[in-house]
Amino acid sequence: MAILPILSYPDPRLRTIAEPVQQVNDKIKTLISDMTETMYHAKGIGLAATQVNQHIQLIVMDLSENGDSRRVFINPKVTPLVEEKQPYEEGCLSVPTVYDSVERPTKVKIEALDEEGNAFEEIAEGLLAVCIQHEMDHLNGVLFVDYLSNLKQSRARDKVRKAVKQMEKAKA
Repeated sequence: MAILPILSYPDPRLRTIAEPVQQVNDKIKTLISDMTETMYHAKGIGLAATQVNQHIQLIVMDLSENGDSRRVFINPKVTPLVEEKQPYEEGCLSVPTVYDSVERPTKVKIEALDEEGNAFEEIAEGLLAVCIQHEMDHLNGVLFVDYLSNLKQSRARDKVRKAVKQMEKAKA
């Protein structure tokens, strides 16, 4: 397993549309392990392959308190089941130190493959609904800051650049 570098906003590679996974093989399983380790190391709850410069439809997630319930979504499709939207404070490993409110549908249907390539579907509400929509956006080249005003996007870019410089300084 390896900790992968996470792309930071406004890196243009974050805008790449992810391609479907053709086959769940050893290469994909290794990527799932590496992404999981990367997510835990970065203290995140979700990570899309796009964020680690792998432009395939793959998401890892763990919403548990103690980080022992990893979920894998391969070639996910998310369908809103209600018109109702609710604001939720979001952050992102690719947009470090920036948090803001984004409105998303409160109930969605998820259809995907698990890490063994088995199809499943489930109804999601609450944090799972928010998180899967956030990560799906990554697979479509969209970031949560895209939902914010131009002024907030500009401030987010500046804040991320500053945070990335500080992280690089700390590593040196």
